[in-house]
Amino acid sequence: MSSTRVALVAGANGIIGRKLISHLRTLDGWEVLGLSRRGGPGSLAVDLLDPAGTRAALAGVGATHLFYAAYQDRPTWAELVAPNVAMLENLLNGLDEGPLEHVSLMQGYKVYGAHLGPFKTPAREADAGQHMPPEFNVDQQKFLERRAAAGGWSWSAIRPSVVGGTTLGNPMNLALVIAVYASISKELGLPLRFPGKPGAYDSLLEMTDAQLLAEGTVWAATSSQNEAFNIANGDLFRWRELWPRLAAYFDLEVASPLQLPLTTVMADKEPLWTEMAAKHGLTASYADVSSWAFGDFVFSWDYDMFADTSKSRRAGFHSYADTEQMFYRLFDEFRRDHVIPGR
Repeated sequence: MSSTRVALVAGANGIIGRKLISHLRTLDGWEVLGLSRRGGPGSLAVDLLDPAGTRAALAGVGATHLFYAAYQDRPTWAELVAPNVAMLENLLNGLDEGPLEHVSLMQGYKVYGAHLGPFKTPAREADAGQHMPPEFNVDQQKFLERRAAAGGWSWSAIRPSVVGGTTLGNPMNLALVIAVYASISKELGLPLRFPGKPGAYDSLLEMTDAQLLAEGTVWAATSSQNEAFNIANGDLFRWRELWPRLAAYFDLEVASPLQLPLTTVMADKEPLWTEMAAKHGLTASYADVSSWAFGDFVFSWDYDMFADTSKSRRAGFHSYADTEQMFYRLFDEFRRDHVIPGR
């Protein structure tokens, strides 16, 4: 075992990877290197779909812990499998596995079929992969299990709910969806209507704070072997109860829910956003704050969406977060950074 742990974080510019890197850098005994397609300060620019380029970029890295949170989108569930499994395989092929001790794989509730429709709740870790494929998270884990057995290192699979964070330009940032939707509603003098399916307003949901997720991911990578863990804030909510309180944060009234496909109704709002940016001194482009497809996806869940997190607590991870307060903190950060207008 090395006295200094060397963390390689794949997906360094994402909502999960960026917070994971910042958390690791607060801990003693860690060297941290990020990896993403675009690169950036403290990160390597690597196209994980390029085997030769990946191998060349990773020469001499000597990672003891790989935290894998990379992802490439595709139009269909079936098309997601090949590139996302290939990226993980290419990365491991490019690493010197000699010093490798642990690989952490970031997953999600798709392993339970949550993206397909109503599923067994609370979902437990043993429920994964019990639905008809394709599902790239399941295939990635199967590959990782085989590779770990051959390589002599351990793995963990981390399964968060919807992640709350402040990263811009990310296709899966629900807090940003709500913040920008509310800001535009306010600019137009409109109440804040819940835009999802009627049944989604009353379903039980949970979220995962990106900071909590970072803590749980590092905990699992350093205290467990060959286990999967659901990591979530620890509380449940219904939009019916939370939505009016989020509206109050923005000093907005609430009107009855009205199903509005955000990808459609927000498609023409870039000129308005440009005007708002000039008026309020905003710093982010409309493209960087637009995650409307993900908003439509989450707000379409007219069924319960939560998992059992007791396994991680029994194993020793006892952190939790208040989801309502998480939203307020993230909104405050968006305002501080001039992503959305201030009060």
